[in-house]
Amino acid sequence: MPQATPAPRQVRLFRNNRNQAVRIPVEFELPGTEAIISRDGDRLILEPVRSRNLSALLDSWEPLEEALPEGDDPPPAARDIF
Repeated sequence: MPQATPAPRQVRLFRNNRNQAVRIPVEFELPGTEAIISRDGDRLILEPVRSRNLSALLDSWEPLEEALPEGDDPPPAARDIF
């Protein structure tokens, strides 16, 4: 079942050295430690950085608990294609 979208809420802006910052309420938290920010008119869009690295994807998978079944088909015969 999809998660309900939290209702918009007002937040405070503050300064962090020379940068303007906002505290993100827990119901709006993004996964990971990095995000992409872009502007659409007067709206700011904040999106999580998604890993596009195959190695990172494979590392995120849990190992299989069961053995894979043996294949019944023999491998195809080698052919010279040139």
